[in-house]
Amino acid sequence: MSIEIRHVTKHFGNFRALHEVSLDIASGELLALLGPSGCGKTTLLRIIAGLESADSGSILFSGADTTDVHVRERQVGFVFQHYALFRHMTVAENVAFGLRVKPRRERPSDEQIQAKVQELLGLVQLDWLADRYPSQLSGGQRQRIALARALAVEPKVLLLDEPFGALDAKVRKELRRWLRRLHDELHVTSIFVTHDQEEALEVADRVVVMNKGRIEQVGTPQQVWEQPASPFVYGFLGDVNLFKGRASGGQLQVGDWQIAAPEHADALDAEAMAFVRPSDLAVAPYAPGASGLAARLDRALVVGPLARLELTPREQPEQILEAHLPADEFRQLGVKEGDTVSVSPRKARVFLEVADDPAVMI
Repeated sequence: MSIEIRHVTKHFGNFRALHEVSLDIASGELLALLGPSGCGKTTLLRIIAGLESADSGSILFSGADTTDVHVRERQVGFVFQHYALFRHMTVAENVAFGLRVKPRRERPSDEQIQAKVQELLGLVQLDWLADRYPSQLSGGQRQRIALARALAVEPKVLLLDEPFGALDAKVRKELRRWLRRLHDELHVTSIFVTHDQEEALEVADRVVVMNKGRIEQVGTPQQVWEQPASPFVYGFLGDVNLFKGRASGGQLQVGDWQIAAPEHADALDAEAMAFVRPSDLAVAPYAPGASGLAARLDRALVVGPLARLELTPREQPEQILEAHLPADEFRQLGVKEGDTVSVSPRKARVFLEVADDPAVMI
């Protein structure tokens, strides 16, 4: 089922949760709504589900306007962060619940329900836990049961609100890989809310980055990572080093240091900022007169194959830079904590600042 979101706006009192949000979601797509707390992603998910109503705008399922259709009639499955399983019911009873509460004329027979439950428990690889109670399961198992219960009613759309947020890092990683494989089998149109950048980039077909009730960027994980559309997107997707300066004639001047900005060749003494990811910051032993920015190596943390360096620029001592490089490469530099090194960007993205709205890119 495809979903069209058209000019949706939502207020809670004086707080504007969503402003003129429009988005197309393809049938069978796995889409991530990504952003910080309060950006509007859960509100948008609840409006799609029918759990909230928009102040204005419309929601269309496969071309049919469902704006005023009750949640029970939208054929939507919902998975919450905290499982919401019935503690007094077994795993099998939890999964069967949505089928057993259907109106009598739509309700499958007991044999059909039992077969469906076994099929779904096999799908989530937990058929051996059918007679257990939620309190006897791990967090990851409970969330998989919650997903099986949502799938039992054969939803046209599956909505997941921070589905792995209550789990530890190792279980989260395992479950998001499992969710991706499961989606590839079922091809149910799915939307999941997360504030975890790694989770969105690893699982989704497309990522919608939201900020302050608006959509900042929509694209594949590779597109939003490699071609961020705004300073907000660049800064939100992973660690980043920020350099502020002035741009003229295709160069950003940061103190006595220059960063190439050919995309802004027409700029004339404009306020600008350069974003450089830690993996794109080159580090070399310091030599007077050499190009690059002089910085003190404050900390070097070498764990496994990666060295994480914290550096303080000589010209901007209030700033801390972070560089990531292969551990072998760091050892070959022959530098230690307290030494002065030279840093320079292998790749940088420069944005011009716009008056009153530094999050707007030119």
